[in-house]
Amino acid sequence: MIRDDAEALRTAARLAEEFRPGASGRDARRELPRAELDRLTATGLLAVTVPAGHGGADVCAATLAEVFRLLASADASLAQIPQSHFAYVNVLRQQGSPEQQAFFFAEVLAGRRFGNAQSEAGTKHLQDIRTRLVAAGDGSYLLTGVKNYSTGALFADWIPVLARAEDDLLHVAYVPADAPGLTVTDDWDGMGQRTTASGTVRLDSVRVPAAHVVPHHLTFTGPQLHGAIAQLLHAAIDAGIAAGALAEAVEFVTTRSRPWFESGYDTAAEDPLLIQRFGELELRHRAADALLAAAARAVDAARAGLDDDSAAEASIAVAAAKAYAGSAALEIADALFEVSGTRAALDSLNLHRHWRDARTHTLHDPARWKIQHIGRYVLNGTRPPRHGLL
Repeated sequence: MIRDDAEALRTAARLAEEFRPGASGRDARRELPRAELDRLTATGLLAVTVPAGHGGADVCAATLAEVFRLLASADASLAQIPQSHFAYVNVLRQQGSPEQQAFFFAEVLAGRRFGNAQSEAGTKHLQDIRTRLVAAGDGSYLLTGVKNYSTGALFADWIPVLARAEDDLLHVAYVPADAPGLTVTDDWDGMGQRTTASGTVRLDSVRVPAAHVVPHHLTFTGPQLHGAIAQLLHAAIDAGIAAGALAEAVEFVTTRSRPWFESGYDTAAEDPLLIQRFGELELRHRAADALLAAAARAVDAARAGLDDDSAAEASIAVAAAKAYAGSAALEIADALFEVSGTRAALDSLNLHRHWRDARTHTLHDPARWKIQHIGRYVLNGTRPPRHGLL
């Protein structure tokens, strides 16, 4: 059990140092991090957002964001796996009945993991959810559909499934991973975040008791932070990738790179042009971290006094952090090669994993739309929409 924010941060920092040495090898071999995820779970870190009234540490958003940033700086794939876990713990906080909260929060405190079965391929757009939840007539439901990009499902004890009921409203069904009719296939072959096992979940008339179905659509009928919290963790992962790539660039240039012969210096680290470039990259890194911290504070402020204005401010702050951190991660991961030289391109060094992770992760949702909503908010005072992605 982790008792407070300080302990959560200490635990995350310690785990990041444990996971960092093996991250490149796991990526290169596509070796799924089961042992590392079990280690993370055993520390109690996955239970830190359980409300205090149910025995959890109930850490603030600023702490949770820093936990993810630290983990992603060491291994972006490993950090990605529990992102949905926390998102669906939050669904229960918002719309779970007292009985559902008591049951599922106890599961989380006992070390059970949530995966996700949310996105679908081949539909008109992201919110065209075709998975169906149909009343079975005995107080339970039957769940049918196919989900893609199901990060965490392969490692989960419970798989929250986003589905539409017969009235077309969105619900989340919490399904045990061993439920009859549910299969999880490790068919993820992305160029980055290679060890997240973000494969396919198939649901063939999976029976779900009503007690395990949460009316997620109610979340969006009023001020909410569901999207802001989920996106804050994505921003933290991007900021972590940026930090990891910059640290690797520093290590390479100070220990392996040769100076350019025209510089007149004995080491690459003395080259004033390289020094200038590292200064620019550090500014990007610091700005990403600062925007992340500001966004987390906005989320915490909104949680303390949630209304339309505070929810909008939190969503905009998170959108700014996410848009900036994504571009910073890509620039720094690319610049790693620019500052390190030809040798850095050796496939055996696997330095390209940082760029591959950043490029893959930043495709979750387009930054251009976040910037649109920021512009509308600043120029016209238009609050961002309540669709759960801001």
